[in-house]
Amino acid sequence: MLEGQFRNPSGCAISGVIDRSGRRMSGECMIRSISTMHDRSNGLGGGFAGYGIYPEYKDYYAFHLFYDGAASKKETEDFIGSHFDVAFQSAISTRKTAGVTDAPVIFRYFVLPDSRKLETRKLDEEEYVVRAVNKINTEIKGAYVFSCGKNMGIFKGVGFPEDIGRFYRLDEYEGYAWTCHGRYPTNTPGWWGGAHPFGLLDYSVVHNGEISSYDANRRWIEMYGYKCNLQTDTEVITYIVDFLLRKKKLTLGEVAKVIAASFWTTIDSKPEEDREQEILLRKMFPSLLINGPFSIIFGYTGGLMALNDRLKLRSMVVAERGERAYIASEECAIRAIEPELDYVRAPRGGEPVIFELNGGVK
Repeated sequence: MLEGQFRNPSGCAISGVIDRSGRRMSGECMIRSISTMHDRSNGLGGGFAGYGIYPEYKDYYAFHLFYDGAASKKETEDFIGSHFDVAFQSAISTRKTAGVTDAPVIFRYFVLPDSRKLETRKLDEEEYVVRAVNKINTEIKGAYVFSCGKNMGIFKGVGFPEDIGRFYRLDEYEGYAWTCHGRYPTNTPGWWGGAHPFGLLDYSVVHNGEISSYDANRRWIEMYGYKCNLQTDTEVITYIVDFLLRKKKLTLGEVAKVIAASFWTTIDSKPEEDREQEILLRKMFPSLLINGPFSIIFGYTGGLMALNDRLKLRSMVVAERGERAYIASEECAIRAIEPELDYVRAPRGGEPVIFELNGGVK
């Protein structure tokens, strides 16, 4: 395929790795992994999520922000200062990189909610943070919070993913888990905020595919206070997972049965206990079934989940080597960083594959 001359309907690349012992590894491994799938991107978006990268501020929410200029930065910092206790703030360190241009102002803040306002509003910490982030992103022109979890961070922008990784100096970070994405936008223009991963709290999603149920999913999730400002299906997936996990307290396996639900004929053939659970979930959340081809890696504190659409219309493989587990669109992206594997396989459509830290988060 000649880049820029044809639309690539199966474009985008995803990759992820987790060391289940909790041992931290350089972000350089993800740069090498995603670079093998260069032709799945077209330079309009790339990004990474790293977990365990801020051990010195592990109890603080790490806000990563894009600013258009000084005015939006001041307004946002005034808002953050009046709603949070700020432990530290700085520009996110970058390096000049060929292929990455027109970067916005990029800052980070390590914060905790103001305890008095938290008590007055009778919200838990996470909901307080979500509402504050939503307010910044919808009401402050020229400011965008693109990462807000604890001991994790998202780094993304316009460019090929390997260039974005070098731009953010990810070789200087270490984390126990990493995900990355090379974007080939299908329905939206490439811009810094629209690149993957999409994040909310410690949740992050990288996605290869095109969601035909976007409007139905968006309308339903917005009834519960979420604002889909970016017109991007991956944003909707992130909000759906947050709603089901954080608010409805479903398990990861149950979330998979909602968003990649089996066909009714398949459900009818399952054992009675499984059949009853899947029927209940489909009836409870009918508008959260995601239709269309997709493969996603969902990152969260302590783990990664791989999930294909129920027809497996997008490629994805998983593999293991000792304590490390891998997920990628193509096997070559795994072999690039671990040539010798204990096994490699392609999950079935709708089958969640979950890798977690053996001893929990340290």
